[in-house]
Amino acid sequence: MKSVFGRYIPGDTFMYRIDPRIKVLLSIIIIILIFLASSFIELALVIIFVTSVYIASTKKISPVIKLLKLPLYITLFLFLVNLYTVNSETVYKNDYYTSYFWSFYTNPGKNLTDVNGKDIKWDDFYKTNIVGSELINYYKSTYGEYAKVQYGVSLNSINRTFSLFSRIYIMILTTSLLTNTTRPILLNKSIESLLWPLKFLFVPTHIVATIISIALRFIPTLVDEAHRIIKAQSSRGVDFKHGNTKEKIIAFTTLIIPLFVSSFQKAEDLSNSMETRGYDPYEKRTKYRVFKLKWTDFLLITFFSLVLVIFIMNHIIVKYTLFDPSVWQFNYHYIGQYTVPNLFIITKIVV
Repeated sequence: MKSVFGRYIPGDTFMYRIDPRIKVLLSIIIIILIFLASSFIELALVIIFVTSVYIASTKKISPVIKLLKLPLYITLFLFLVNLYTVNSETVYKNDYYTSYFWSFYTNPGKNLTDVNGKDIKWDDFYKTNIVGSELINYYKSTYGEYAKVQYGVSLNSINRTFSLFSRIYIMILTTSLLTNTTRPILLNKSIESLLWPLKFLFVPTHIVATIISIALRFIPTLVDEAHRIIKAQSSRGVDFKHGNTKEKIIAFTTLIIPLFVSSFQKAEDLSNSMETRGYDPYEKRTKYRVFKLKWTDFLLITFFSLVLVIFIMNHIIVKYTLFDPSVWQFNYHYIGQYTVPNLFIITKIVV
């Protein structure tokens, strides 16, 4: 089955009728939102919104599930990296509520030392921490007088990994929604229109827009070509699924080399086609389609701008709200009279 990522899917739903420039802007705002999100509740709301819009717009559910594959592979790899890079010292230093649900580790650990190689006591480690007394008593009763550093699986690393997975998935799904519901020529024109202010800096915006448009359009083409090459090589006896690491690397080269050759050939064919049609990137171009904003476009951009402001405020509040274990309460940070519920603090994303 052909990949839908980067491929235009004909349709007539609400997303298809939105001004292409607004769709590009909204996609950028959504990507900004997921990096501003300070709690998993906000990430969950964005995921629910984007997946609902995708299913309602394209009338397809399977791509939403298939697009999970790449983020899963990336986050699994990074989770394994976290096992050997994020240690318990990172957890100790975080004033996050999630860190007080004690982490579970896979090794007994060793004493934490200073620059001179001297063992550090828990009292010295937390002497400047405003909530250190409660933590000192807890760690002393658990590990003894000296601070321990350990590597392994913890709620801290799970928090980091899951937040990264959510963000990558939302970015892929948002980009896919944009390309699935916008014709390549309209996407090209909308990007060029949004980059218009850069003309004052003598940036050739029409060339940049064309490059971006062609790059997005080539993604599904290369995916289809990769599937075709895999089938062709499999019919010749190449096994991509079984064997040891060395055999898989050799099999992988039989895919990569033909894919590069095919990519360069397609790029040359595209270049020749554009030249035979008289395309000159430096000539002044007229526009057949003229974009006009409707009231729904203004409404959408206003709504998402308000959501962006709320996410910024939540980010500031959650960042500066601290948990005090001595009274088991939060020391809330306020912006005027505005603050966030406890659940936003409890589900805070570790950074």
